[in-house]
Amino acid sequence: MGNLSNVLLLLTVSFSLTRLHPLRSQIIGGHEAKPHSRPYIAALKIGSGYGCGGFLVAPQWVMTAAHCMRHITVVLGAHDLDAIEESQQVIGVQSYHKHPEYNPDSFANDILLLKLEFKPVLNKYVQIVPLPKSGSDLPAGTSCNIAGWGLIDEGRTTPRLFETDVNIYSRRKCRMVYPWLDDGMICAGSHKQLLDTSQGDSGGPMVCNGVVHGVVSFGYDAPPGVYARIAHFLPWIQKVMESNP
Repeated sequence: MGNLSNVLLLLTVSFSLTRLHPLRSQIIGGHEAKPHSRPYIAALKIGSGYGCGGFLVAPQWVMTAAHCMRHITVVLGAHDLDAIEESQQVIGVQSYHKHPEYNPDSFANDILLLKLEFKPVLNKYVQIVPLPKSGSDLPAGTSCNIAGWGLIDEGRTTPRLFETDVNIYSRRKCRMVYPWLDDGMICAGSHKQLLDTSQGDSGGPMVCNGVVHGVVSFGYDAPPGVYARIAHFLPWIQKVMESNP
């Protein structure tokens, strides 16, 4: 009986995975952010367009999702990507540090650190966002903020930064949707409106009480979405940064 249960679980997961997708360029049901109110956020230019988001976590380091791994140019201090903004700082990437156990099928360990070619100038437009200080889980119901550029409604896009609020889901409730959820993942979404989803730019930050706790990762078309849980990766983050001064 136990083996049969395991087989059924694997079939359920395999079926679910075929419907998963990265949460890219979607802030559904949100509103335009106050310009430069999220000074840690980064737009990642991939080729001729913008494909993912990220955020500044140390003087020369940007964090994003591992599934965003491409040839990246980082834009800090932006609000309107179509405008010429004096606040913007455009910096190339010196080295890419993808989590060694990243799994592109399940999105496990979906985290990537980018070491910039040089340190940006920190000012009111460009700032570092604090990382968690412990590996503890956030309580269910905690209110968090996500932000990004791109799709804000079905078929409607904007080059300006949009944001929305989401709430943390309990692990028990999240595993009803994502049975393979592990300690490196955290769920969030809106309990009130189906359209007010947790779909932000892939690699973008989920910030709760002024601290970044999640990296936008993957999900279905409806909430909740899944984020890489930064607290779980603190030892790896520290090791990468210390090994690449």
